[in-house]
Amino acid sequence: MWLINLLTSSIGKKVIMSLTGLFLCSFLIVHLLGNLQLLSSDGTAFNEYAKFMTSFAPIKIISYGLYAMILLHAVLGIALWSQNRKAKGSNYAVRTTKNTTFTGRNMALLGSIMFIFIVWHMSKFWAAMKFRLDPDAATGLKDVYGEVAAAFGIWWVVVLYVISMIVVGLHLHHGFQSAFQTLGLNHKKYTPLIKGFGTGFSILITIGFSIIPIWMYIQSIS
Repeated sequence: MWLINLLTSSIGKKVIMSLTGLFLCSFLIVHLLGNLQLLSSDGTAFNEYAKFMTSFAPIKIISYGLYAMILLHAVLGIALWSQNRKAKGSNYAVRTTKNTTFTGRNMALLGSIMFIFIVWHMSKFWAAMKFRLDPDAATGLKDVYGEVAAAFGIWWVVVLYVISMIVVGLHLHHGFQSAFQTLGLNHKKYTPLIKGFGTGFSILITIGFSIIPIWMYIQSIS
């Protein structure tokens, strides 16, 4: 019963959104560190990393939890957006909207773009690793690097990917700070540090993920 109440209340949704969002932030760090191996010239390191991530049992279990977190985060985000839309006519809603940033007002839009990107990303690369690619007879590795390199050899794919990363950065910039505020972790001494860390984190994630397709595209045309 308490779980139903938590999921149906506005405060409960925000708390779960905050917790799942912070978990996904930690995933982004791990994912970025793994993806930076795409900068390796022959791609062997990345292919070994891809095999480990899809064959090591504990990682596979964590991955299923991650998919559930992404879906839950998205569903709760849509639910909160719907609630806010219904309350938009009140004077309180009008006043608070005027005091929010562009990113804060458009978190639902940014989140929707991110979700579409995740679906594309999974269908393009994860599905290739799981279903479309055959392992090399000698090494036992699937050439996921080649799949990624082929995609990032197309200029418009690189542009869309970088734009998506900018959207991710904007979403993180607002969401990171909001998560701590929702969880009641506000303090005049520490809040500026949290905001500063959130800004730095969102910039790092955006640049880190964007460098990869740009570098691989430059390599493909050089």
